[in-house]
Amino acid sequence: MSLSTLAADYCPPVLRPAYDRIQASPLGVRLARGVFWSMAGAIISRGLMVVATVCVARLLGKTGYGELGIIQSTVGMFGVFAGFGLGLTATKHVAEFRVKDPARAGRILGLSGVVALVTGGLMALGLAVFAPWLASHTINAPQLAGALRIGALILFISALNGAQTGALSGFEAFKTIAHVNLFVGLLSFPILIAGAFCGGLTGAVWALAVNLGFNWLFNHLALRREARRYGVPFSFKNCSQEWPILLRFSLPVVLGGIMVTPANWVCGAMLVNQPNGYDEMGMLSAALVFQGLAMFVSGMLSAPLLAMITNSGANTSDRLAVANILSSWALGVFAALPLLCFPELAQLAFGSAYNTHAFRVTLALCVFCMSIMTYKAGLSRVLAANSLMWWGFLSNSFWAVILILSALFLVDFGAAGIAVSLTIAYVLNTLILVPLYYSRKLVPKGTLLSIKSVQIWSVLAGLVLLNVFDVSLYLRALAFLPCVSIAGLAFRAIATPGRIATKWRLPAAEPEAYC
Repeated sequence: MSLSTLAADYCPPVLRPAYDRIQASPLGVRLARGVFWSMAGAIISRGLMVVATVCVARLLGKTGYGELGIIQSTVGMFGVFAGFGLGLTATKHVAEFRVKDPARAGRILGLSGVVALVTGGLMALGLAVFAPWLASHTINAPQLAGALRIGALILFISALNGAQTGALSGFEAFKTIAHVNLFVGLLSFPILIAGAFCGGLTGAVWALAVNLGFNWLFNHLALRREARRYGVPFSFKNCSQEWPILLRFSLPVVLGGIMVTPANWVCGAMLVNQPNGYDEMGMLSAALVFQGLAMFVSGMLSAPLLAMITNSGANTSDRLAVANILSSWALGVFAALPLLCFPELAQLAFGSAYNTHAFRVTLALCVFCMSIMTYKAGLSRVLAANSLMWWGFLSNSFWAVILILSALFLVDFGAAGIAVSLTIAYVLNTLILVPLYYSRKLVPKGTLLSIKSVQIWSVLAGLVLLNVFDVSLYLRALAFLPCVSIAGLAFRAIATPGRIATKWRLPAAEPEAYC
């Protein structure tokens, strides 16, 4: 029995009109199918990963989990260079050329694989060689040199995985990606817990590397199959013809990433060099787990939308444009509301060591930042689809400068101080740059700037303040349903047909004009 048949048979009556509208629209069917398969595997695999992460945090303790967090942050910093923006590059260009020029799509696949191998290998070698110096002089933990060297293997495999997953998204192979995520999630749960239980911190890092190895294998087999299905030759021959893509698209992606991940790492390094720094890092890492879960699911939503917008080009419909802007933001808001009202759930998951007011404040601020990140996710897809990645670099550079300057003054307040710095950076970045994007008609008017959007932000900011002022659980529970209702009605009003201006897209001949 097909998925559409099951949906038709078991669709609740209240949702039947929406289901019928989707079925009547080829665009709706295509988007619904991509989103369903992207999110199905992601939710299961990431859910298992979160449970495993909570178990690892309990096994390692707050300090040990803080050490694991700074190792992952360090690997992520090198990963910006190792990945070279190849995941996003592959998604955009495979989606664009898989039908109209399969040979070129094949050359882009080959180029992505070669560059990932080279950049991933060089960065992994650099991390392995400089691990003792980094451990001693930057993160104040000489004993972590061995674990950082294991992280070099994680770095290398991650670079290969990024290019493969991006290419699969470009093929709109979201059902395949869901299957890969499901298998990897089922494997990661026992591997991570066994690694932490048997080998402590070192075992946990080895477990991450083994888990990524399985991920690479499944991705590799899936990508070969999808390339054959579309008649795209996976070839390394003549792939050097596509080098200009790296300069025009991948380079600004890398430079933008250089602004984000190293800035986060710098803040983490400042934090662990404070008194009880690794305890504070453990608290910040725990708060970011929930942010990472929502952003991972949002990323699964992002992949089909980016592929569809790129594939549609200048013919992107207004309905797709609005769905692109609002979908990720709505997901982020409705994921944030229960965490802001009931942070005790996160404290219960991680254990009594996290049962502090400082952790609740840190969690609330990180969740608020997550809402801003999903708010801007649709705009990021528009920039990528129109090859305007230098604008993304500008935005990330401004954000990184504000974050580091804020952290210099607030790091003495521990994890909560870094969370405040993140909030300041995201808020200022949004207030200053989103109006610029509106002036260039990159997004439909009324989707991001409106009275209704102010209502949504007021609800989120109010809930953050309830946590800052340590308001009782009873009052926060009373606020939950009204806040959900206000946000839901606001999103419905924003998305109502007739409220959105139709002339918003860049002209087809001008995508490079603003680079």
